[in-house]
Amino acid sequence: MWDGMYRERPKVWSGNPNPQLVAEARDLKPGRALDLGCGEGADALWLAEQGWTVTALDVSAVALERGAAHAAEAGHAERITWQQQDLTEWVPEPVFDLVSAQFLHSPLLSWRDSLASAAAAVAPGGTLLVVGHHPHGLPPWSSHHHDTEAFFTPEQLAEELRLEGGLRLHEGPWRVDVLTARERTVTGPDGEPATILDAVLKATKHS
Repeated sequence: MWDGMYRERPKVWSGNPNPQLVAEARDLKPGRALDLGCGEGADALWLAEQGWTVTALDVSAVALERGAAHAAEAGHAERITWQQQDLTEWVPEPVFDLVSAQFLHSPLLSWRDSLASAAAAVAPGGTLLVVGHHPHGLPPWSSHHHDTEAFFTPEQLAEELRLEGGLRLHEGPWRVDVLTARERTVTGPDGEPATILDAVLKATKHS
């Protein structure tokens, strides 16, 4: 399914890193990063440019080939490992200093399962960054306004990771650094602007 989507167009995404990744990761000390659902690789490439060693995972071989080509053109091929992986079968290990899951919405993988996998890959002392579409902040041209189960609020992310106590007392396995719904202006297929909402969670795993 995903290979077919990418083959339909020579370029699916903008080629720019996701803005919430840039906002939340630019001041982190570079180490080992995992980019889940990396697509054509813009986030992975940005992380490599900041000094990270990146593992970029995606189910689509077509997307991974494009990402690898972009990294080679930019001179960062040695910093990024591209892996084709079906996340429904993936068994994570907690070895990454940063795990980034940006808009990892799929009809074949619930956001709760992808969140659990992302959290399980974070090393002690590492950072989990999850960003997705807020169900009440979709653009007017979206065809998914009634498909609210595919999206999540910040509060749902916190509840799923059992972060409520950590928000107040910094107890439990996570310290919550950011938990918010953040507005962003985007441009539609016909050039019309709209304000959307990103659900953003940034948390640090206690050592």
